[in-house]
Amino acid sequence: MSNRDFSELKKIIEINSWTKNKNGVDINGEIFGEWVEKLGLEKIVYQREDIGNHLHFISKKQDGKKLLLLGHLDTVFPPNSFENFREDKEWIYGAGVCDMKGGNYVALEALRETHKKYNKIYNIDFLLVSDEETGSDDSKLVSSKLAKNYDYCMVFEASGVNEEVVIARKGVGTFFIDIEGKASHAGNHYSDGADANLEASYKLQELVKLTNLDKGTTVNVGEITGGIGANTISPKAHLTFELRYTEIDEKDRVLKSIDDIVSKSFVNGTKSILSGGIQRDVMQPSKAQEDFIAEINKLCGVSLPTEKRGGVSDANIISSQGVITLDGFGPYGDGDHTINERASKKTFDSRIKLVSDIFSLLIEKKI
Repeated sequence: MSNRDFSELKKIIEINSWTKNKNGVDINGEIFGEWVEKLGLEKIVYQREDIGNHLHFISKKQDGKKLLLLGHLDTVFPPNSFENFREDKEWIYGAGVCDMKGGNYVALEALRETHKKYNKIYNIDFLLVSDEETGSDDSKLVSSKLAKNYDYCMVFEASGVNEEVVIARKGVGTFFIDIEGKASHAGNHYSDGADANLEASYKLQELVKLTNLDKGTTVNVGEITGGIGANTISPKAHLTFELRYTEIDEKDRVLKSIDDIVSKSFVNGTKSILSGGIQRDVMQPSKAQEDFIAEINKLCGVSLPTEKRGGVSDANIISSQGVITLDGFGPYGDGDHTINERASKKTFDSRIKLVSDIFSLLIEKKI
């Protein structure tokens, strides 16, 4: 149980921040920005026309390591679908309460604690993007470029059930194959056609064979469409599939095999075109990351549990730039992406304390 006042969190949760609702995302960002700017951070706005603006808050600088805090402003719920805030003794319920307005709030409260302690905040910047829930197609260009300015990154997606931090996330790519065949009458001219649906069936089987569960690699053909009717040899087909992987070598293996499958025609007279690509590269554990956790454990007097996740976040993007990255600094919650989304009140308190302690280590140049 927590005695914390969650009225500020309530205010932003009740604003619809669906990724495609630019106005709502920007209002959320403006309110949050006002809170952060009161702590002396300077706001840089990356203006966007069709999605919400990305916000980068810059702190004072001194010698020492530089830390990036990373969150996202958008949620997955369209207007009028899930916008209510409620709480009981143990939980808060609402859109984004764990994914990830609640995580952003943890970062904000930890920054406030740090400002109260030191009167200024040094070497800790905060990036809030607006399109994470749809793949960060726009913001990943900003994030990747900014990442090079930092030694560490802390991402505020929800923690694990035992308040684990996330040390690894699978890479993910989404791909499309468009197959062109040749239509003909299925009764009178069967042999004159080139069956795109049949070609798609062969390709589907070959794609699925690329899965290697022992190495954490999966290829899933999630959608298949094609044809125009039962009496016509199919002139076209379309496959949508996803690749997830835990190792760079596996990514390279599968990408080469995908090209081979696409270039080969199993059915004479068909041809195929591949589109799509890697959305977020893999976040892999590293010795530097392990050492960073060890320092936190020693200096903060804690023993951080860790976990690996199959899902992706913007931690993948920063980690792929060589920055020491840890994810899962938000509160524990569940039901994310559903109308049952909730976050544990007590974990707000424990997360804010942990994050504040890490900020102190950075400002005092102990890490």
